[in-house]
Amino acid sequence: MTTPRLLHIYAEAYAIKGYCIEKISPSNTSKYKAEKREEQIISCFERAGDLALLYLQEKEKSLSSQTVGAGPIEELQENIGPILETAIQQSPIYYIKHGDLEKGIGRFRELLRAVESRFSQGLRLTLARQLAEVLLRGVCEKTYKPPSIKGDIVNPSPRKYTGDGLFVPDNETEEALLLLLIAEVIATREAVLNRSAEHKQAQNITFQNATAVYNLLAIALVKRAQFDRLSESFERAMKFSFKEFHIWYQFANSLICARKYSRALLVLKECCFLRPKNVIVPLTAAKLCFEYLQKYEDGIMYAEKALEAGDDHPMASRAYVALGIGYSLKAVEMKLKADRQTLHTKALNAFLKAHALDPNDYLSLFHLALQLAILRQVEDAIKYTRLALKYYSEHIHSLHLLVLLLSAQKNYEEAMQLIKAALEEYPDNLSLLLTKAKLEEIVYCPEEALNTCKRMLKIWKDFQEIDSDEKSLSLILHPMKVSEATDRSTFDKKSQANLLLTELTDRETGSMRAESIAASRMEKNLSEVASSGNGLIQSQPEAQRTWRLLNQIWLYLADLYLSLDKMEEAEACVSETATLFPLSHQVAYIRGRVYEHKQKYQEAKACYENAISINPSHTSSLQHLGMVLHELDNDKLAEKMLRDAVNMEPTSHQCWFYLGLVLESLGHSEGAADCHATALELELTSPVVPFTVIPRLMQ
Repeated sequence: MTTPRLLHIYAEAYAIKGYCIEKISPSNTSKYKAEKREEQIISCFERAGDLALLYLQEKEKSLSSQTVGAGPIEELQENIGPILETAIQQSPIYYIKHGDLEKGIGRFRELLRAVESRFSQGLRLTLARQLAEVLLRGVCEKTYKPPSIKGDIVNPSPRKYTGDGLFVPDNETEEALLLLLIAEVIATREAVLNRSAEHKQAQNITFQNATAVYNLLAIALVKRAQFDRLSESFERAMKFSFKEFHIWYQFANSLICARKYSRALLVLKECCFLRPKNVIVPLTAAKLCFEYLQKYEDGIMYAEKALEAGDDHPMASRAYVALGIGYSLKAVEMKLKADRQTLHTKALNAFLKAHALDPNDYLSLFHLALQLAILRQVEDAIKYTRLALKYYSEHIHSLHLLVLLLSAQKNYEEAMQLIKAALEEYPDNLSLLLTKAKLEEIVYCPEEALNTCKRMLKIWKDFQEIDSDEKSLSLILHPMKVSEATDRSTFDKKSQANLLLTELTDRETGSMRAESIAASRMEKNLSEVASSGNGLIQSQPEAQRTWRLLNQIWLYLADLYLSLDKMEEAEACVSETATLFPLSHQVAYIRGRVYEHKQKYQEAKACYENAISINPSHTSSLQHLGMVLHELDNDKLAEKMLRDAVNMEPTSHQCWFYLGLVLESLGHSEGAADCHATALELELTSPVVPFTVIPRLMQ
């Protein structure tokens, strides 16, 4: 009978023989001799590997048979030694090095199918990680061959997992993920948590092994846009990643991709503490604050932290861009005109500084142009926008901004030509299509804009089908499988839908106020509860986003039909959007517009008041409520509403004009004249939609 000790000796003998043959240079250059030599080397390594695994299994068996009262087993942590461990890994690697990828993968699978023992876990971790890396880097969907459960039994051979219920992956990603999840379990279990000096070396080794697994896991899961699972994996790694920047930063990135922005910001805060001189981290945190969390003060603080690296840093220009974005967004929040002007000036100076540090950066030029446009310095804004497009001709927001600037100059024909060219490059961009529809109302007629709306509804249907595909029956039947529908292209389309939603929200005023955003979130939650009975709004965030996109299209269609004096169609659009989001302030507003068009002023007044009660900063509701009150001969209250609207949106020429009408009705001729003069001045530089519908993004 072969004892475990003899198995160990035989295994080492074969391993040493393989190393020796490999080291000895061939005596001749015969191709036949060379092939025979390679076969001999691989045979030695394979036999060494099989015997080593069998040795570990027999050792496990003998230790398990010992009595419990025999005392602690000191050799429990003994491994097979570096000679055999390297030999086991050499056989598949040798195949791959000599161009036989299929046999190399097959050998990896054979080794991993061996029944696990407590002594082989570290080896299994290494083999699983290596095979996953080979699958991710060297195998594509067409060349992939699933593992075969059946195999030739070579004696002596380690015992292998067999049976009818074994899981067999369908593609290279599934197999790589399975391997990496197994490796993750082993790596986290073997991680040394004791951070004392005597355990430092062991702690470093186990951490490096775990890091390698998590890096590969990130590659595999990102390919399938499985960011929730990735963030869960990195969360499990936190217990042994104290002050380890790489894992913390990867955790933050996975949370951002999973749209868990508040938590990601907390993780980035810790990353800033770990690497105080790293500029990318505070810039990423500032991006979250500005684009997702509306924490403008915190975003400005992170931008200033990034600027501590000095103006000589390569990212100094982008840090000033972030600072300017923060000031510009914060300016919208200000109630006092002086505070607003101060922040706008600070934003402009920050963008000018960013441009001075990097004159060829399209992003600083774009934001400089957008800030000038908001301040109604249209000529300068056009100059910088054209310069931004010179350095990045396909930047969609620069193209959109130039369209609005041309419309502000009343150069509608050129604006129409440009937006058609932009839509050839970005045919599915709903924000551009809505602007195009507005231009068509002016250049052609409202009927022409209806065709653009039909196109928008077709695009929305495509977005909605993406969500429907993800809820297919296959996911219910195979919950453990990686969804074929969930890949990077699908995720990118969802991200586009999410970005479009931010651009389409409240296009009449372009409001980015915190209270507007808070109101939108509140009414979204309330509307979900109110509409849950009809089953239209699914609970998934992606489904909610697509339905909210449809809501914005219906709102615009209702407004368009009102301009055509088609009351029946407008009311049908209002009914559609009320079904989707019954407690939306925009639904209340557009319903008020319908009543106002019918000259039912009391009903319109109630609708506008409902809209303002949900969102007190909705300028359009304040403006129309003021005019309805004027029609109801309540000019004092109308003046109050219109002054509030002017204070919130000082560049709206309609608000100034209506305020002038009310003041004139009250007998304040001088004030009315000033308001009309201001309205006329603002109207000369007013675009078809507010400049603020263009998002202030750090990319």
